[in-house]
Amino acid sequence: MNEGLKEGLSGVKTEMSEFAKKGIDLLGTYGGKILFAIVVFVVGYFIIRLLVKLISKAIDKTKFDEMIKHIAKSVIKVLLYGILIISVVEILGVSMSSVVAVLASCGLAIGLALQGAFGNFAGGLMIIIFKPFKIGDYIESTGAEGYVRDISIFYTTIMTLDNKKILVPNGDLMNANVTNFSAADKRRVDQEFKITNDIDAEFVKKVLMTAAINTEGVLTDPPPFARMTNVDDDTFLFTVRVWCETPKYWDVLYDLIENCSKALGENGIDDPEERIAVRLVQDDD
Repeated sequence: MNEGLKEGLSGVKTEMSEFAKKGIDLLGTYGGKILFAIVVFVVGYFIIRLLVKLISKAIDKTKFDEMIKHIAKSVIKVLLYGILIISVVEILGVSMSSVVAVLASCGLAIGLALQGAFGNFAGGLMIIIFKPFKIGDYIESTGAEGYVRDISIFYTTIMTLDNKKILVPNGDLMNANVTNFSAADKRRVDQEFKITNDIDAEFVKKVLMTAAINTEGVLTDPPPFARMTNVDDDTFLFTVRVWCETPKYWDVLYDLIENCSKALGENGIDDPEERIAVRLVQDDD
């Protein structure tokens, strides 16, 4: 049994010796390259950090949009580190064709998995470059309506009038119609009023026009509009249109409704929907 143990230990020593010899040979062959690659990586890392700081300061001094500045910094940082990694790989003697093949395969798989994210990224770049809307604008698109709170590279944050937060993918925004209610400095306010047809139309027009002109925030240029625009069997339809500064739209809208309705009531002008029809049937007996 002792002889078997000795033979086993002898075999282990022989294998360890061969393994150590191979390790020494590999170290002698590749040790210099590995050491040089480590030195290049460490030195390159600190150089890239310094370059990124200098480039970031230069970008911050430009007048570009903050989002564009952020993207430019990120892209430059990724490119510099990519160049460093490729340099280290070449020093180690790895075939670049193999590396390119692996990267291409990984890129294809990642691209298929992140197809939607890339679409949103491209949409974010288009929004930043072409500026169809900006932070603070009131927009409507893809079923969402409200004020733009934030524009990130993947999503646009919209706050509704009742303070609900909606995250809309930028890819969807760039592939859909976007209505920007804040694009111009003026907006038109439209409101309709139904009037019974037994009232003088000129009198109603005068009442509505006076109420519109006296509404706070209504502009005189373009001038207010109040006319009968449609006729039904027992109803006149009057339309009031006024212009206001875009930020005052909602205040002017609600004040216009309130003032016109109040003016109509004070002048005895009825809404046909408020009337109750009473039919009297006489009994011949």
